[in-house]
Amino acid sequence: MRLKELLLLPFCILFFAIGHTQELHTLAQDFLSTMDAGLLKEAQFQLNDDERFNFNYVPIQRKGPTFNNFNEKQKEAATNLLKASLSQEGFRKASEIMALENILAVLENNKKKMPDGTPMRDALNYHFSIFGKPAAGEFWGWRFEGHHVSLNFIASEDTMISATPSFIGSNPGVVPSGKSQGKQVLKKETEIGFELLNSLSKEQLTKAVFSNEAPYEIFTKNNRTVSNLEPNGILFSDLSEEQKAIFQKLLNLYLNNYKAEFSKSLKTKIEEADFNKLSFAWAGSLKPGQGHYYHIQGPTILIEYDNTQNNANHVHTVVRDLTNDFGQDILKEHYNHSH
Repeated sequence: MRLKELLLLPFCILFFAIGHTQELHTLAQDFLSTMDAGLLKEAQFQLNDDERFNFNYVPIQRKGPTFNNFNEKQKEAATNLLKASLSQEGFRKASEIMALENILAVLENNKKKMPDGTPMRDALNYHFSIFGKPAAGEFWGWRFEGHHVSLNFIASEDTMISATPSFIGSNPGVVPSGKSQGKQVLKKETEIGFELLNSLSKEQLTKAVFSNEAPYEIFTKNNRTVSNLEPNGILFSDLSEEQKAIFQKLLNLYLNNYKAEFSKSLKTKIEEADFNKLSFAWAGSLKPGQGHYYHIQGPTILIEYDNTQNNANHVHTVVRDLTNDFGQDILKEHYNHSH
């Protein structure tokens, strides 16, 4: 089955149609074993290669082979690895965001081109890169990246130790016409953000809202390292119990994109750093339909959501682990201990 056909399947069928019991490193090995020498050269990098930090989410020329380079067996192996690295919901979002490229191609009459002359909008133009040697006793990583999707993973002993930065976006935010009219891939990210905002009192809003104008882009962009943003916004400890429940619902919406084991470890890290130090900040319109932005942050985590471009119909979201983006802290500790 071709990937374009896979992307059009109901997600429940897609999820159960692909095996998902293998360990991560064996799935990566299976993927690499399908490739000839030419594709292997494109796909493989050293774990310490600077290419691992080449994180981006706009339509640009990238390294690593894409679905356009793969035969059916390779596409299946690549999809198995992607699905095993995410939750069902995370995989659904990534798949549907890729499929939006076909909608953009129609809306733009497929006129936009990449520097090499290929179409800018291409649902198969998503790149796979493997970093290091996928093996039970090794640290290794992989990346899946293209327009509006950038997922970065580090694993060891088949335990995922890093899955950030992770970016997912949606253009259009709401499909304006055609067979998919009304489709909204990141609907909950928008709706629950407004739900939390609208639950705040006037006094609380003065703490949470830092600007009447939303930024054009997420503040952290594709920076290799990031830190907490200013202003901080309203603290979790300043919320009512009902508001705290909405806050946690919004936070979990992002954390639950990852496979369950990693999501649980990330939540534990946030809790141990003190939930009361988390905060929520807003900028822009207080109603849907105009540019708006929010971030959630704390000692260990930063999440950004921005919807301002294309008349507020173009969503960007990112999750950054302030202690371990790209697995840097754990790898540094490992290398220091090894030497």
